[in-house]
Amino acid sequence: MKTDIDLDYEVIVVGAGVAGIYQIKRLKDMGITATVLEADPDLGGTWYNNRYPGARFDSESYTYGYSFSQELLDEWHWKEMFSAQPENLEYLNFVADKFDLRQHMQFNCRVQSTIFDEDRQVWNVTVSDGRELTCRFVVLALGLLSQPTMPRMEGVEDFKGRSWHTYSWPHEHVDLSDQRVAVIGTGATAIQVIGEIADKVGELTVFQRRPNWVAPLNNSEISAEQMTEIRERYDEIFETCARTPGGFEHEPDRRGFYEVTPEERYELWDRLYDEPGFSIWLRNFREIFTDEEANAELSEYVAERIRGRVHDPVVAEKLVPKDHGFGVQRVPMETGYLEAYNRENVHLVDINETPLERVTETGIRTTERDYDFDIIVYATGFDAITGSFDHIDIRGRDGLTLREKWFDNPSTFLGMLVSGFPNLLMPSGPQSGSASTNYPRGIENGVNWCTDLLEYMRSRDLQYAEATEGAEERWTGHVVKMYSVMLMRKAQSWFTGYNSNVDGHEAGKVRYMVYNGGTPKYVATINDVAANDYEGIRFSLDSKVPQDVKAAG
Repeated sequence: MKTDIDLDYEVIVVGAGVAGIYQIKRLKDMGITATVLEADPDLGGTWYNNRYPGARFDSESYTYGYSFSQELLDEWHWKEMFSAQPENLEYLNFVADKFDLRQHMQFNCRVQSTIFDEDRQVWNVTVSDGRELTCRFVVLALGLLSQPTMPRMEGVEDFKGRSWHTYSWPHEHVDLSDQRVAVIGTGATAIQVIGEIADKVGELTVFQRRPNWVAPLNNSEISAEQMTEIRERYDEIFETCARTPGGFEHEPDRRGFYEVTPEERYELWDRLYDEPGFSIWLRNFREIFTDEEANAELSEYVAERIRGRVHDPVVAEKLVPKDHGFGVQRVPMETGYLEAYNRENVHLVDINETPLERVTETGIRTTERDYDFDIIVYATGFDAITGSFDHIDIRGRDGLTLREKWFDNPSTFLGMLVSGFPNLLMPSGPQSGSASTNYPRGIENGVNWCTDLLEYMRSRDLQYAEATEGAEERWTGHVVKMYSVMLMRKAQSWFTGYNSNVDGHEAGKVRYMVYNGGTPKYVATINDVAANDYEGIRFSLDSKVPQDVKAAG
């Protein structure tokens, strides 16, 4: 792309996680002057930060890795069906080193602001080290769950023991033996932690506000022979992922829920429950996502499995969700989580019955009593998807901030561009196909599309690209419409923007965060946009005077 403006970089990528690593690989191959700015001391994003016990994939490992390099696929040996955090971080470092990507990354560089200069048609990016960098394009590869939230409780700073959010679990070894540990929360992260540490602590007390549906992970090691077989069918694996709604190997049952007998349904569920990963969720009947009666029957089946694994019937019933059905939000995968409550050293506190009052110097106070702890673990979730964007001062045309534009609800074009924010790309932004799918499969689609857009502009000397207001309105309207047919709309989930610890994200309001149409429909849509000369995007040939080359809306 030709320009008479002296720029530090043509493209700045923010974030060196799964998306940022692949994005800089594509830009490097194109010969574009680009860099990655990463706030952490090293790459990895989610897998750099989340070092809590039990942290691992809920996607089959071999479907999570990148697909862009046959050589990479041939060389890497996944050790477990669902790989743990240390190996996942090792893998991302292996990829970066193999393709010599570190030279294009800058660490300990937290982006504080990205402000669009309308006169020069460039982005000014301010970094925590005091530098202000200029670039033509900003690619925000920020991750979906990278802004942790703490509970709204008094006294958090008063506690004299050790405490941390799961996202900030210490990198050094934490000796839990003989320790009195509290875990606040029973979401996906807490479920992994609790199952892993129950037999390693002195006492474990779990404070639960809302139970989550869970299903067994059924993890196993991958032998050398199995890995050889996986390598031989990688093409088939990725083809399957591309045609399934969630981007996994798990394909929905082709039969209709009401076409089979109850006995046949229960036979299927018995088999799926004992299979690895998301089988019970994604190999199921399609109706469980849209039909109240179908979902209720499956939910009762899973509830009975929970009751069968937890010895105390009172505790078991507290672990059965009553406010949403099974599978209407991403299902946490567990190993030994339910059995943890059968241990004498594990206690469940329902804070609906005895609400939390505050953190004290020695532990936690409820309306019933004081608890003393050595360690408090806050498994209190994330300001999902938009949170990481909100924590950067992002300003487009006319000084409009992205936080202001998205305060009530995110609005995007394809989840990858925003009207009013020229040359700002988001391979896995809100309303994209990444958040509701097997993440790497989604980000490869997003990164490839964004990169193809840059190549399109480069070949035509186009300097400026911005989603039209009409295109953004139509896409957001489509995303909203897709929610109307899904039972997900009723769930208090990060998929619907719910987080009681974030203003404007409380219960009773749906924020349309993800695209629910599935991978095949999403990919077909973005490919159609590209095939039609990126209809819905306003381009400019000149860096100073925008003029429509192809616009819709």
